Amino acid sequence: MRAFYRLADLLNAIPYALIALFLRIVVARPFFISGQTKVEGPTVGREVFGVDLSMTLPTSLRDAAVDLFADEYKLPFISPEHAAYLTAGLEFLLPVLLVLGLMTRVSALGLLMITMVIQLFVYPDAWGSAHAYWVGLLLVLIARGAGGISLDSLVVSRVSSRIGVSPDANRLLG
Repeated sequence: MRAFYRLADLLNAIPYALIALFLRIVVARPFFISGQTKVEGPTVGREVFGVDLSMTLPTSLRDAAVDLFADEYKLPFISPEHAAYLTAGLEFLLPVLLVLGLMTRVSALGLLMITMVIQLFVYPDAWGSAHAYWVGLLLVLIARGAGGISLDSLVVSRVSSRIGVSPDANRLLG
């Protein structure tokens, strides 16, 4: 039994800041990749240690993105053109903010809303897919925040020191 307590103590010692950073990177990736398939523009970045860190800077929307929303997704209450532009923009911006840990709770909430639209209107029978995992990861970030390895943490510490208030990092950042 002592071994289990020791293991629990070791696991409890893992800083939430590291866990949150990992969650932010993992959950941002599929949304960012999806957004990249919808846009055209110059490619920047390169491969580093065998990892492709290149990305397309969006300058225009691919025609195929609008066709996808018109023919397959067919969202109610929004035109395919507007849906394609909105989704491409959000799938570019929100994952970047999430990885940086800037406006983390708002970014995670935005990605959660995208996930729910996909789940409810596009693939309503896909609850056993990655969507359920995305929801779980995003809910942790919404509930607990970015953690200490984030721009949110830096902003809170700078602002609180300027106005002479001690930041309650547990409440604001997790």
